[in-house]
Amino acid sequence: MLLDVNGIQKILPHRYPFLLVDAIEEMEPKKRIVGIKNVTVNEIYFQGHFPGKPVMPGVLIIESMAQTGGVLLLNEVPDRDKKLIYFVAIDNARFRRPVLPGDQLRLELIVHSCRGTFCKLEGRASVGGELVAEATMMCKMVDMEADASQVAEPAENMR
Repeated sequence: MLLDVNGIQKILPHRYPFLLVDAIEEMEPKKRIVGIKNVTVNEIYFQGHFPGKPVMPGVLIIESMAQTGGVLLLNEVPDRDKKLIYFVAIDNARFRRPVLPGDQLRLELIVHSCRGTFCKLEGRASVGGELVAEATMMCKMVDMEADASQVAEPAENMR
């Protein structure tokens, strides 16, 4: 393990109950990362999704992938405590099977391209070697103090 949850919290601004990556197993700076999310029955969203039949919401699987990618993108940024990464697009999201309590998500992200403050990542989530979700995500790094209107549509050549 390269980073545990304490190391991740030194890079990402997310905190409980919205920190959705528990460990980083592999990382090639600016290229690739593998993270782990241990899905437990104690997750707060299982109270309502769904009572008696807990299933991890797909949007939170995507968010787990995004946070893992955020560790990769922010890791090399010297003033990362003053930066945020916002989604600007999520394309081709596919969900193959439900993620249940007790599952361990393996989150693999590859940097497809980066231009300026925009990056495009290809993400895959698997459980026990079986693909459960995938998506292409685009994000933009902004100054934490900046107005949210800074987030604009990425250049067409990023798609």
